[in-house]
Amino acid sequence: MSLSDLWDRFTAVQAPPASGLILATAAAALAAVFIPAVWRLARNLITITHEGGHALVAVLTGRQLRGIRLHSDTSGLTLARGKPRGLGMVLTLSAGYLMPSLLGLAAAAVLATGRVTLLLWTALILLFGVLLLIRNWFGLLSVTVTGAIVFAVSYYTAEATQAAITYVAVWFLLIGGVKPVLEVPRRRRGRSGSDPDQLARITGIPAGLWIAVFAAANLACLAYGGYLLIQDRVM
Repeated sequence: MSLSDLWDRFTAVQAPPASGLILATAAAALAAVFIPAVWRLARNLITITHEGGHALVAVLTGRQLRGIRLHSDTSGLTLARGKPRGLGMVLTLSAGYLMPSLLGLAAAAVLATGRVTLLLWTALILLFGVLLLIRNWFGLLSVTVTGAIVFAVSYYTAEATQAAITYVAVWFLLIGGVKPVLEVPRRRRGRSGSDPDQLARITGIPAGLWIAVFAAANLACLAYGGYLLIQDRVM
């Protein structure tokens, strides 16, 4: 297969799925977020994206990236060297809670064009980039399994199945990106190391206000991303 043929395959446009399927995938993603047993497992995808967001912005702002650690309780840690204050640190800390929703919005824009295969292979490239930065065994396992699932879907399944699974994943990023932000007030009780707490120490802006900004931004991504997914199909 020539490079031209390969590119044509990756950028091929699929017909949009039926409106009923789009709504069913949204319901499946909603269930994955709000059924506790499913959320505990599926949240690893949000954590991978969260820490990947920290890592990406750290590099873009000139910080020295040392690696990413993912833990079995779905927490994570991105290690980087650089100034402990300043715009670069603010952007790096802000990227974590925003990245799942921003990535979901970008994926929704691509999916709305029907380029399912391109989206799946882009996800594989991003996961490979994160894999190179992992510095613990659970993180290695988590990213490898996620990548294997994406590869299997993109390579072995029919177009209709690819579309259904991809829609579920994109809805999950959009919906699942909101929930961790709303959980921050509960999770930070008795702790002071959350991203909003660190931002509060650096900027003097209360952690609660940072949480409100993250929540508003992620809800906006959910609203517009959802619109992109259902426009001209359900409406």
